[in-house]
Amino acid sequence: MEIFFSVGEPSGDEHAAALIQQLKKRNPNVRCVGYGGEEMAEAGCDLHFPLTTMAVMGIMKVLPLLRKFWGLGQAAKRYFREHRPDAVVLVDFPGFNWWIARYAHQAGIPVYYYMPPQLWAWGSWRVKRMHKYVDHVLSGLTFETEWYQQQGVQAKFVGHPFFEEVAEHPVPAETQAELRGGASQVIGILPGSRTMEVTMNWPAMLECMRRLHQSHPDCRFVVANYKPHHLEFCKAELQKAGYDLPIEFHTGKTSEIIASADCCLMVSGSVSLELLARNTPAVVTYKGGLVMGTLVKLLVVCKYMTLPNLICGYQMLPEFPYMSGEPKVIDEMTEILDSWLSQPELLAEKRDEMRQLAEKITASQASAVTASYLLETIDQPRTLSRAA
Repeated sequence: MEIFFSVGEPSGDEHAAALIQQLKKRNPNVRCVGYGGEEMAEAGCDLHFPLTTMAVMGIMKVLPLLRKFWGLGQAAKRYFREHRPDAVVLVDFPGFNWWIARYAHQAGIPVYYYMPPQLWAWGSWRVKRMHKYVDHVLSGLTFETEWYQQQGVQAKFVGHPFFEEVAEHPVPAETQAELRGGASQVIGILPGSRTMEVTMNWPAMLECMRRLHQSHPDCRFVVANYKPHHLEFCKAELQKAGYDLPIEFHTGKTSEIIASADCCLMVSGSVSLELLARNTPAVVTYKGGLVMGTLVKLLVVCKYMTLPNLICGYQMLPEFPYMSGEPKVIDEMTEILDSWLSQPELLAEKRDEMRQLAEKITASQASAVTASYLLETIDQPRTLSRAA
């Protein structure tokens, strides 16, 4: 049995790797191939191309890569025609993965969308593509599953891998104490997993930390960098700014920092679900370029899109997407974080809200449930979610 994966996000790489491990645990003869990242390769996936290296945001960043994306799509199309894998599994990354779904559909190969795009929050008109090209949607959120089902899509709730990872890997108290370094208050700083996100958002995050340090000199800032070169950039910018701040930098410790912090300042992304799972309040920011920022604002105004952290109709975390007006955004973000540090009861209330919300939507066996579902349904006659 062969399963082709197409995964373009760093978080998706983690989720797909866990799924591959569960597939091989149930059937050691399963062969996994396709596009993804380092963690998938370590889990036993034969990578045709490291697609996660092309995870960028914004039209101006995507344009130079269009030819490469087109080439990868054509390579997948040929592979489907010549090798005919038993199934294609997509993880998020809809801009590219819609084409992979289309080519798999044309080849008569069943398509599974694991952790599908948040069409309920943005681009709901795109559900037509789900009908047309995808056989099974494997959703991580209960309300999301219900939304897809209401649209006539073959959707199954499997739970979200973030909740699974939290349940399986609690952060030891000793690790939390070490990261806190004896500080009475700790803010986790999450600058993002993409280089563009880090470079665009770190200056504003740094200014927030400077202001918070003035009113809370005992507060410690612990930074979760995704890659070593992100860490070096952040350190260099701190040195250039000349700020004397109690900041500690780490790579590969995002979960530990989220669990150890009283609250976080983060760049918008799917990691917000891990904050929900660990009940860690955060202020969310995202600075975009002129083209992307204008498009997002237009979609929000026209109600074609809602903010990424809107869950079950509830804005889980205060969020500040912007392309200009940075001083005002910094003022507002600093004010919220300052209020949480100054009034522990407000922070406790926020944690309780997140805990109650998490209890409504979480499950903790996503990889195992999904692996079993895949192996049970791949050989069955196809019941398409799409319209005839």
